[in-house]
Formats: sequence, C-alpha cells, structure tokens
Amino acid sequence: MSKRFEETIRGLNQQLVDGDITAVELVEETIARIKDLDETYNAFISLNEEAALEAAKASDEAGYSTDRPLQGIPLGIKDNIVTENLRTTAASRMLENFVPVYNSTVCDRLEAAGAIIIGKLNMDEFAMGGSTETSYFGQTRNPWDTDRVPGGSSGGSAAAVAGGEVVAALGSDTGGSIRQPAAFTGIVGLKPTYGLVSRWGLIAFGSSFDQIGPMTRTVEDNAIILEAIAGHDDHDSTTADLTVPKYSQNLDEGIEGLKVAVPKEFFAEGVDEKVQENVRQAIAKLEELGAIVEEVSIPHLKYGIPAYYILASSEASSNLQRFDGVRYGYRAENVKDLEDLYVRTRSEGFGSEVKMRIMLGTFALSSGYFDAYFNKAGKVRYLLRQELASVFEKYDVIAGPVSTTPAYKLGERVDDPLQMYMADLLTVPVNLAGLPGMSVPAGFDEDGLPIGLQLIGNYFDESTLYKTAYAFEQATDYQSKHPE
Repeated sequence: MSKRFEETIRGLNQQLVDGDITAVELVEETIARIKDLDETYNAFISLNEEAALEAAKASDEAGYSTDRPLQGIPLGIKDNIVTENLRTTAASRMLENFVPVYNSTVCDRLEAAGAIIIGKLNMDEFAMGGSTETSYFGQTRNPWDTDRVPGGSSGGSAAAVAGGEVVAALGSDTGGSIRQPAAFTGIVGLKPTYGLVSRWGLIAFGSSFDQIGPMTRTVEDNAIILEAIAGHDDHDSTTADLTVPKYSQNLDEGIEGLKVAVPKEFFAEGVDEKVQENVRQAIAKLEELGAIVEEVSIPHLKYGIPAYYILASSEASSNLQRFDGVRYGYRAENVKDLEDLYVRTRSEGFGSEVKMRIMLGTFALSSGYFDAYFNKAGKVRYLLRQELASVFEKYDVIAGPVSTTPAYKLGERVDDPLQMYMADLLTVPVNLAGLPGMSVPAGFDEDGLPIGLQLIGNYFDESTLYKTAYAFEQATDYQSKHPE
C-alpha cells in the first residue's frame, strides 16, 4: 500500500494545511489508485471524476485549517445513499440508470464540511445480503484475501477503505451491514443510535432498523465523520433533536473504572474458536486498561435472528412497492397491460435475494399470519430491548464478537440463505433495540484474516464507545496492519 494511502484524515488534513499536497493532487491520486485496484476489488460502481476535481479546485482556493479536517478529503459513499447528479443504483438492475435530483442529508453535511465525494460503492442489492455477492454489478472482493467476501451489505465501503482506495466511506447498517464488513476487513465501523443520523436520502430497506454510519481506518477518523453527519434533520422525523458532541475530542481520557458486560450467549456454540479466542484476549486487554469486566446473560438473544428477518423483510416488502416501473427505474418492455408491467418489471428488475425477502415479508404481513409472525416478532423485539436496557442500568458497554466467523470464501454461502442469515446472530440485536454498536480490529486468525471486537453502547452514548475503542486501539497495533 502506498504510504499516502496509509494516512488518516487528520494526517491528510495536516498535509493540506502545510501545503505538502493539494486537494487536486489528492483527488487525482485517489482516482488513479481506484482505477488500478478496482479491477481486482470491484468496490466502486460509479466514479465522480469531473465533479470531484472541480470540488478539489474550489477547496484549494478556499484554503485549509485544522478546524475543518474533512475539507479536501475524498470519501466514498455506499450506493444506496442518494447523490445529486451522480448515479445511485442500490446495486440493482432496478435502478441501474437512476440519477437523483437531490442530495441525501448526510452528503449535504459532508460537502458542507468540505469533503469531496469521489464515487459510489458496491453493496448487496438494496442492502439485502451479508457478503456483497448479490450486487447486479458483480461481487466485491476482500483486500486481505481476494478469494473471500468483504462482508455485506456495505462490502464495497469496507473493501475500499481496507484496500486504501479511500481513507473513509459511508455505509448503512440494517442488521450488521457496517460492523460485519468492518470486522471482515480489519477497519473501524460504527452503527449509530437509531435517530442520531438522518435517513433522508437513504434508499429504505427496513425503516425502523436502517442507520447510516462511518467506516474508517482509525477510531478518531470515525469520530470526525460522525460529528459531520449526525444531528436533527427536519426532513427526517425519526431524528433526535440533540446537541451533537465533539466525539473526536477527549478520546484519550482512558477507561479506568468502565463497566463492561460480556453476554455469555455471544460465546455460544456456533461461534468460531479463533474468533472467541481473539475477542476474549481483546476483552482481557480492556480489563488490563482499567475496565471492570463481568459476564451477563441476555436470554432472548437467541430469538433475534427470526424476529429480525420477519420484521425487516416485512418492512422491505412495503418499502420496495414503489419500484413498479411507472415513475422511475427499470421498466419491462412490450408489456400487455398494467398488471403485466408490474409483474415483469419486478421479476426482471429485482435479484433473487430481494425477491425472497419481499415474499417472506409479504407472507408475514398477510391475513391469517400477521399475528402468528409479525406481531410475535414485535413482542420479541420489545423483550430483547428491555433485556438490553436492564444491562445498561449496571454497565457502560457490552463487548463480544462481531461475526461468528472470519471472512469466508466467495460462493461458500450464497446458495445457503439460512447459514448466511445465522451469521448475523451477534449484530441484529443492536438494530432490533436501536442501540449504537461498532467494530474495531481485534486480531487475526491463522490465515491472516481480520477479526473484530464488537462494542455496544447505551442510547446516544457514542462518546463512551469511541473512548473505549480508542483506548483499545492505542494499546494494540492491529489498526496499523494493512493488506499486502
């Protein structure tokens, strides 16, 4: 990896302030690197070359300061986050040529902070998948081992950051889609508290689950981006009207006396031994740094997967009704009538994973099954949320693994949806409850594949997560390692 692309946001900002590099040079180098590496990684769907260079020129003319660390920094955006005049596909044939006429709130806020959108990143179609293998634009590969998945659905964002194509990117997390790919690629990924970051302009999968979050190489970089994108938005009634803390300040306060809960269910049968070993060592490191670590139990955790897939698929069934071939997106040709237009457009425009989830959600919402499935899943969600809330009455942070295994081989699980869904066992509780959760690099298995430590915080307490993750990061050297 080129030394330039081992830099942090702070490091690049200092180079811009010192005049060692211009934003134009940085954008040109970034585009060249993407074009070189993406033949292998396939992390990008679209590049924003002309507009990015124009933005870089304007940034150079404005000048730089350390108070605006994102100014002139090229960032990648997951392709389910709309970008004005830049193709947004959700990695689907349905939106293959869709060019939005407005910006998402998060992109407006990044541009207001001076960041430069360099392009749109590959993902599982409509964010439905855990490996970035369901994309209409082809699978993304893990920079640590290109025969393996980068995780999903934000796999393009993870691969681009881990591979050094961009210093940071935005992803979205519905059931683990930021944290799991971050763990698989050895980077830092945060799923914020539900309502902290606006969903205006995020193509909806599960509206009560989805959250946009940052994916970076370091904890400080992650905090810098969250500061820029968080906060109330009049366009999104689910955003909380709270003052956004300066997450990147006071990261080095330490974790002496921090109370850490470790659910025994996070280390149950089915979690890879090497994952357990690395994560237990990581938790021991937290204890060594002054944290108080105790085991707890979250009994309803085992029901998280079925509850999540019923509820999220039901919401997807409703959200994806808008893609009908009438207003925008793909439209089937030579149709006989309106019903034929709907059926053929959706049959041809959606991939098999999306169709499967729409059918599952429609079934769960149908007459005669609503009470048996959807209502019952909602009750489980409530009970799990109550159990997690009771943990945070006594503890500051919950710690455990992110994924049950390290990154697996391409094609290994794509035809086994049950195995693919069960891999989300440790991430979906965070989304069901609306809590913040993050993945930080916590070691490697015998094949050199990254393993992530998951940290879960109380509502709107991202500051404690960042301080915990920063203390761990500074005490280890995992974040300094990069794919060859």
